[in-house]
Amino acid sequence: MKPIPGTPPARVHELARLQDRVSFVYVERCTIHRDQNAITVTDQAGVVHVPAATIGALVLGPGTRVTHQAMMLLADSGSTAVWVGEQGVRYYAHGRGLSRSSRWMEAQAAIVSNRNRRLDVARKMYSMRFPDEVLTGSTMQQLRGREGARVRRAYKSAAEAAGVEWSRRSYDKVDFSSGDPVNQALSAATACLYGVVHAAVVSLGCSPALGVVHTGHDRSFVFDVADLYKAELAIPVAFQIAGAEPEDVPGETRRAMRDAIHRQRLLPRCVRDIQELLAEGDQDMVEDWDVIYLWDGGAGRVAGGKDYADEVEVPW
Repeated sequence: MKPIPGTPPARVHELARLQDRVSFVYVERCTIHRDQNAITVTDQAGVVHVPAATIGALVLGPGTRVTHQAMMLLADSGSTAVWVGEQGVRYYAHGRGLSRSSRWMEAQAAIVSNRNRRLDVARKMYSMRFPDEVLTGSTMQQLRGREGARVRRAYKSAAEAAGVEWSRRSYDKVDFSSGDPVNQALSAATACLYGVVHAAVVSLGCSPALGVVHTGHDRSFVFDVADLYKAELAIPVAFQIAGAEPEDVPGETRRAMRDAIHRQRLLPRCVRDIQELLAEGDQDMVEDWDVIYLWDGGAGRVAGGKDYADEVEVPW
């Protein structure tokens, strides 16, 4: 048999962990290609090399062209490619994540399909936002009410700190430019946050669609996790940028979000929070790397890639 051409993919355990990577790199109106183990970004200004294994997500804006070799390298490096729309505020698709295990997705599905466990995890999510409040026994309606009041306070506080006049959250999904500067900044900031959280979710092998609080959307779990950080990260950044009145509001917001995400070490925190929520206190849940199991008929599992014919009596 002839050897498969090209560079063999790296083993998953040899790659940098998601929490040790740069959060995201946003590109638009350029060509993405590959030069050995680096992604190349080419536009009228020249060529920039980006080591593929050092980024959590490559966010591809309008006007980008991506070669097959570039996507192979991103997939082999465990870097998630995310396609977005104009100004980075619309999500279209994403590529393969870092994990090769289904363990976290199975835990996520078990939680979502059990009403009591789902409510317990929802309370835990809200307790992360209200660390000084006792939420035991709270209904989803009560939790939603507290969250709404918290977000209103966050908007008001950020507006006062930045000296920005604020009325309400208002935006047009079709026409980004129709919003005022602060609403444009909020849309751009939350889009960056969603992109980074999405990369963390899929890199752990979780399903973006299986939400605990949110439901019915293909990114419900992304919204769940992003809401843990929106009030302390995206909202203050957006109001600070709007208060500075830059010419390029979305561009300045993306750069400010990138710096804030790095400064606050959001990626490692996001990974820890997702694992803590889905493990439900089980400290023995450890990620498996590139291992395939077979279901054993009950709650157990056995190793895959093995012939079990001699272990049972076959009727033929």
